[in-house]
Amino acid sequence: MIQAIKEDLKPQIKQLLAHDLYKKITTPEHLQIFMEHHVFAVWDFMSLLTALQERFTKTTNPWMPVGDPETRYLINEIVLAEETDTNFYGNHQSHFEMYLDAMVTAGADTKRITDFLLHVTHGTDIFLIIAASKLPVSIKQFIKTTFDVISEGKPHKIAAAFTFGREDLIPEMFNSIIAEIQKNFPKKNLKLFKYYFDRHIELDGDEHGPMAFKMLENLCGDDQQKWQEVQETAKKVLHSRTELWNGIKEEIEEKLVTT
Repeated sequence: MIQAIKEDLKPQIKQLLAHDLYKKITTPEHLQIFMEHHVFAVWDFMSLLTALQERFTKTTNPWMPVGDPETRYLINEIVLAEETDTNFYGNHQSHFEMYLDAMVTAGADTKRITDFLLHVTHGTDIFLIIAASKLPVSIKQFIKTTFDVISEGKPHKIAAAFTFGREDLIPEMFNSIIAEIQKNFPKKNLKLFKYYFDRHIELDGDEHGPMAFKMLENLCGDDQQKWQEVQETAKKVLHSRTELWNGIKEEIEEKLVTT
């Protein structure tokens, strides 16, 4: 089933890998715009991951083993890497924190994401925060899509968004981004930005991606209804990513018109 779903998703994935956005990032300001949007995807990825962690590992006391040990291993392995990976300087840091540091180094503004997360820490309903925010529509729809899947509470759907929308997609997509950025900024100091992408490419391509597909197989088994929902969810989150990329491209194009 996974191979059949991959075949069905090929047109969407091809569109993402060849998106016009990558060639639009030709100045430091364009890169800053990209980072100021993309950081929200870096952040909400962790909510997808912790939603899986809550369902497939025991995170409350008293502890006892739950579910499939291989799935537990996958989740714990990814949580370890995402929350406490080794950063460029050899210290432990989450990938989200690495990205914030990379934004600062690249001159991108972190205020929009930090202000948004300040509201999140107050415990208000995430959907109300999204609706009330002044974020670009493309960011709002992306986050809302993620939390729609999470709030539905179906583990195989959350795993589908996680696997097809992040783990399987990211290595190739990030390679496309990095190739264009290195071409346009050969002398600019983007070491933290590149390190973040390189870590994702390495972990997702070599380790986490294959493990995530195994998790989907364990969750769906021979249940055709679940596989159908996996396919529908995958299409939804890939469309959401395309809309996020479209929003970044449009903002870059607006800057080009006004400068």
